[in-house]
Amino acid sequence: MLKTPHSQEGKLVVVEKLSTILKHNPLKDSAWRKTAVWLPPSYASSGNRRYPVLYSLAGFMSSGLGQLAWRGFDENLAERVARLIYEKKMGEVIVVFPDCFTSLGGNQYINSSAIGRYADYLIKEIVPLVDQSFRTLAAREHRGVFGHSSGGYGALFHAMKYPEVWGAAASHAGDMGFESCYLPGWPRTLTVLSGYRSPALRAGTGRAPIPVPAEKRGYDDGRVRRFIAAMRKKSPGFDEGHALMDVAMAATYDPDPSAPNGFRLPFDLETGELFKERWRQWQRHDPVHMAGRHLHALRSLRALYFDCGWRDQYHMHYGARQFARSLVQCGISHIYRIFDGTHSQTSYRYDVSLPILYRALKP
Repeated sequence: MLKTPHSQEGKLVVVEKLSTILKHNPLKDSAWRKTAVWLPPSYASSGNRRYPVLYSLAGFMSSGLGQLAWRGFDENLAERVARLIYEKKMGEVIVVFPDCFTSLGGNQYINSSAIGRYADYLIKEIVPLVDQSFRTLAAREHRGVFGHSSGGYGALFHAMKYPEVWGAAASHAGDMGFESCYLPGWPRTLTVLSGYRSPALRAGTGRAPIPVPAEKRGYDDGRVRRFIAAMRKKSPGFDEGHALMDVAMAATYDPDPSAPNGFRLPFDLETGELFKERWRQWQRHDPVHMAGRHLHALRSLRALYFDCGWRDQYHMHYGARQFARSLVQCGISHIYRIFDGTHSQTSYRYDVSLPILYRALKP
């Protein structure tokens, strides 16, 4: 791995701001947020020069500053960008690392009445703050968004929903094809949640579960509330982490202010039955299903890149293939790559996507 000379490493600036949009978020998470901004090597000496800007969306259980931590045998994201510029594989850009972490472990960078207005936070507060504070090329033609996993989902979602903000997007193993990437893990989540049932249910009655009225399908019976409260007091283990992720996805894709905790679940908590009407709320947010509704936005992009390892543990590669097929059928220009890898340890893929974004967004 090439070591970038110290003089070419750029500069990292951290801006802290009280968010008015997140100030009264439903989870009562702190509205004080730190946004890290990486400035390229020539920034301090280039006078009035302005730069394209890329926004890096972190994956679930991570955040902006987490992408800048020291990594053994690897580079953090700022070091990677600096090296790519030093190697002349891409030109100089400003890179922004927003903090969108929540007490549910993260979010999908969309607005949810159960979590908070994180799409609005990103495009209505962070983008204007960065454009006002730094010498960016403040136009969608020079602004891109990228990420891995949940961050990759956020990049695709924003590219389709907010084309007036973003001119290019890259997604690495982004959440899509929800039937493949989410449904298989829910039985394990239901088992974890069973440990938080009421004492009467834990004791067992030997009777068949009582049918849930249609209007209350997906309601929590108390176990999800107790699980969330427990996770606020400890670091979740492996199965607990996945259960927390599934709960966070439910809060993201099927919020309901009238329901307990402010959202509904797609399964019967006792029988594991899938509620089809609830699952349709999830499907509305699946990029595979969204593509056909946002063709104009997709056509307007200067670049759209996405990839996935064919051994992805969460089966994201099947969703990626479906998404690619939809784009081909609709005549949408894109770059799709499949590679031999899993969902993890794939940061080297940024060596492919970031130069593509730069070429699309450069002045």
